[in-house]
Amino acid sequence: MIPAPKPDQPSPEPHVPLAVVCSLDAVLRDSVATGLLLDAPDLAVLRYDLDAEGDLRRLVLGGGAVLENAPVVLEHECIACTMREDALPVLEALAQEARWEAIALLLPVAADPAVVMRTLIPRLERLRAGLVAAVVDADSAAQDLLGDATLTERSLCWGEGDERSVGEALAAQIEYVDLVALVGDPAGPGAELIEHLRAPDQLLLDNAHDVTLALLTDGAHDLGTAGQRIDPAAVEAHHGPAEHGTWTLDLVSDRPFHPDRFLEHAERLGAGRLRGRGHFWFPTRPGTICQWDGAGGQVSLGAHGFAGTEDPTTRLVVTGVDPADAQRVREAFEDCLLTAQEWQAGLSPWLGREDDLTPWLGERTAAAAYGSDAA
Repeated sequence: MIPAPKPDQPSPEPHVPLAVVCSLDAVLRDSVATGLLLDAPDLAVLRYDLDAEGDLRRLVLGGGAVLENAPVVLEHECIACTMREDALPVLEALAQEARWEAIALLLPVAADPAVVMRTLIPRLERLRAGLVAAVVDADSAAQDLLGDATLTERSLCWGEGDERSVGEALAAQIEYVDLVALVGDPAGPGAELIEHLRAPDQLLLDNAHDVTLALLTDGAHDLGTAGQRIDPAAVEAHHGPAEHGTWTLDLVSDRPFHPDRFLEHAERLGAGRLRGRGHFWFPTRPGTICQWDGAGGQVSLGAHGFAGTEDPTTRLVVTGVDPADAQRVREAFEDCLLTAQEWQAGLSPWLGREDDLTPWLGERTAAAAYGSDAA
């Protein structure tokens, strides 16, 4: 067992770089890690995996040897929480050893890097966060992102409560990380789709073999920048090449969705081989920013936050590959909005009016309806 840092010692300035690698494919993730280990004998790798029974294991590699291979006791049902709580003391102990110039953390397959990094980075003492990278199979990316398969069907789920689609898990990795490294055809439809989803400030490598330790550790992961990329209230359309027919719609309006028509047309708006993200609002809840997050025919709706003093807006960015879907989505978006005549009448007709949105947005409190200052 790797010893934990001794207590009551002053914490040195963080200097050991920490690179983080995630993927939907353990083989791809591990192949990148193997390349890093071969090129850098002073690198330690901490890897987490879930076995077929849903048990978490910790593996520590470095110096050409397996330093530790042990099960991790789940203190509670949240695997992600257990992994983070286990990783922190192990990482700090490795950073304390003079033999390691850098450390790489390999997340379990299908892990959401945003959840891990938001909790891990503020608690690092001897380490500084380098880049977070996702290794993606370009040849299967279109099917993975836009198909209707679930993690359970792929035997990749994190327990009984994990109902995520494969597309949701992969999009969460691609859209958050600092670097996307491809395996497969860099000019194929999958790579084209990834170009539409990634932000301009994210690095893209056409060949995962080009991932080097220097590349991962010379940079720095910024929680604010990465969080902005996935914030539904700050969504932007990035577009990309269309040689294989990939398209992106940037649907924007100052008008809210009509609550009844939204429920009527939501399926038209989100069904099919699509990746959609964004925010919207309802005249019955003008103080609430609502979130739209869809992949592969599954859509997650919820209250994202309060509008505050800013005027609410509606903006959905939707990417797909089937031409017929683009027209359907555009028309469904317009059908959900208040008409120009309804919008001209203002919000007064909606004051106190009930809606059927409680299952997704919760009870309509004063704060939810009119903003945080009304609570």
